[in-house]
Amino acid sequence: MALELTDANFEELVMKSDKPVLVDFWAVWCGPCRMVGPIVEELASDYEGKAVIGKVDVDNNPETAAKFGIRNIPTLLFFKNGEIVDKQVGAAPKQTFSAKLDALM
Repeated sequence: MALELTDANFEELVMKSDKPVLVDFWAVWCGPCRMVGPIVEELASDYEGKAVIGKVDVDNNPETAAKFGIRNIPTLLFFKNGEIVDKQVGAAPKQTFSAKLDALM
């Protein structure tokens, strides 16, 4: 299951992670986010132990969303060693996200 990332735990779980991290910025009211949500959950299972997969509800965590300039959702950011190394804005097929994660392994 994808981790619930918040303004409070983002630094610890994402920026300090020694594994690649995929962060899904989403909101309950966002239609495309609901399409991406199940894919993110599948990726959390597929990459368990190999990567950190988490979700940030932008309505409940405005600091983190603002810090990364999230203006459109869903936006998925890929981190390695605390740095953003890739980005996907909008819905995409699972293979797109898997390929980006695999490139970070």
